[in-house]
Amino acid sequence: MSQDQTDGGGPGTAPAGGGPPEYAELPAYAERVLDVADLIPPGRVMTYGDVAEWLGDGGPRQVGRAMALYGSAVPWWRVVRSDGTLLPSHELRALEHYRAEGTPLREASRQAEGHIPKLDMRRARWDGRGVEGAGGEGEEAHT
Repeated sequence: MSQDQTDGGGPGTAPAGGGPPEYAELPAYAERVLDVADLIPPGRVMTYGDVAEWLGDGGPRQVGRAMALYGSAVPWWRVVRSDGTLLPSHELRALEHYRAEGTPLREASRQAEGHIPKLDMRRARWDGRGVEGAGGEGEEAHT
């Protein structure tokens, strides 16, 4: 998990230095979630459910909670909603990262509020293959 991969703020309300002050150390589940987020290559994404499936533990809500509290330490913009909509109130920061990394996007229609594009999930979604040391659930394709 490298801080230089981020812009200092994640999708939640966690301070840039880590999680809530009541936690002396990162909970084990959150650490595992952040480790998976760190594996996602630039230009690719995994859904909250994909991460839970990769871990073989928890579900999308648990992954989302871990990302909201501790995600500022990893490339948080690579863990996304399954429908490809950008995280509310973080759309512009995420969009900057997506464009810089060449993440496939679907341009918004003129009728879309704010004309914010969505992720092209068919092309951007990463199945976890090709990562050295990745095994177990990570070997399965996430479709």
